[in-house]
Amino acid sequence: MIELGTGTAKPQQNHVKDVAERDFMKEVIEASRDVPVIVDFWAPWCGPCKTLGPQLEQAVNAAKGAVTMAKVNIDEAQQIAAQLQIQSIPTVYAFYKGQPIDGFQGAVPQSEMKAFVERVVKQAGGDASGGLDEAVAAAEEMLEQGAATDAVQIFTAILGEEPNHAAAYGGLVRCHIAMGELDQAEAILNGAPIEISKAPELEAAHAQLLLARQAENAGPVAELLAAVEANPDDHQARLDLAQALYAKGDIEGAVEQLLESFRRDREWNEGAAKAQLFTIFDALKPNDPIALKGRRKLSSMLFA
Repeated sequence: MIELGTGTAKPQQNHVKDVAERDFMKEVIEASRDVPVIVDFWAPWCGPCKTLGPQLEQAVNAAKGAVTMAKVNIDEAQQIAAQLQIQSIPTVYAFYKGQPIDGFQGAVPQSEMKAFVERVVKQAGGDASGGLDEAVAAAEEMLEQGAATDAVQIFTAILGEEPNHAAAYGGLVRCHIAMGELDQAEAILNGAPIEISKAPELEAAHAQLLLARQAENAGPVAELLAAVEANPDDHQARLDLAQALYAKGDIEGAVEQLLESFRRDREWNEGAAKAQLFTIFDALKPNDPIALKGRRKLSSMLFA
């Protein structure tokens, strides 16, 4: 669950580093907002780790900056290992946007490690070509300005040239959401080519569709706010309030309510507050200030 920009090959130490427990938040959680980070949990006494580690480093460095790697010695990072419930080593987790997205345990063939790294890289980015990127940017600007119908035409034209263009596909779904055509948006999303069905752009569109569905049934903000003020531990009322605030366009207010619910009882309703937070974060752009601030606060609670 990690991401990083592409570019010319860099020295190996730029892609692989040892990370101590005190640096885990900065070097893994924070860094994975911009770059996918693969974490190798190992120990000096672990035989398989001595084989897996170098092979994984080789696969990461072959990606030339599309992903980075952090090596964490669990003997010196026991708190992190306990928080992530690591039962055996070697264990490998991939972090992207502050959360684990993939991983495996035990020794695996080098070919599987290479496929794992490639899968993580694919989850963190898209395959757009330069010319089509410009067209996507133009369509996105139209969508932001409220010209969803015009944006639909451009996204459709892009997909005519490149059917697997994830950014254009996600943009088309969001156009129909903006026009209130949620059934059409869902149909387009469900018909996405399997090759891009898990692309970040489609995951974001899916999150926006879920939130739009919730907004259709959102309750009155004033009543829900009164219910929460009367009983701060009424988590259902607080969750409903967050959905209502989001529906009214108060995204920051919705995030704050969900963070407060998580702070009070992170396990309520099988972690419903955390799940709703991730839905909102996924719906926002990765560099959105509300998403960045919210992820930082949530990470601080998770790894406090």
